[in-house]
Amino acid sequence: MASAKGNKKKDPKKKVNINPMIWADISIIAVIIVLDRIIKIYATNRLKDHPGISLIKKVLELTYLENNGAAFGLLKGQRSFFIFVSALIFIAVIFLFYKMPNKKKFRMAHIALSMLTGGIAGNLIDRIFYNYVIDYIYFSSIHFPIFNIADFFVSIGTVIIIVLLLFVYSEDDLNFLRITEKKLRDIK
Repeated sequence: MASAKGNKKKDPKKKVNINPMIWADISIIAVIIVLDRIIKIYATNRLKDHPGISLIKKVLELTYLENNGAAFGLLKGQRSFFIFVSALIFIAVIFLFYKMPNKKKFRMAHIALSMLTGGIAGNLIDRIFYNYVIDYIYFSSIHFPIFNIADFFVSIGTVIIIVLLLFVYSEDDLNFLRITEKKLRDIK
């Protein structure tokens, strides 16, 4: 007599179990993109061809800049490269969202990846439609390069991911990234 467990067949109509965090991820990404678009439209209408607006005298101002490079103006004129890299990051993030366990421990990783993705998407929209990224936040007291809210989310998301990888997640926590189920210490 065969056990009930052995007789089970996979139902081809069975739906794939989607991580419920994905809806939060999509919401965070959408909010960042909308916020970025609204602020960039304002910056273009209010700041382009006008003097900057001082928010905190000699510290923080809003100044319009068309940046056709990456952060801090690096790699100017490399639009195709940035679009390609953005596409690769989107594919990697989708893979991570799909593979990441639905555990409380990974919520911050979801948020960080969503922030990173939303920021990249905001700047990608600019690159596709304008061939440059609209920047407007300037810390004049330290002469920090002009940036935008999308850059802020990319930076914060990246920092959170680095902190999680260095100080929160163990090697075993990241086993979901492996192609095989073997743990690294089992291979040695």
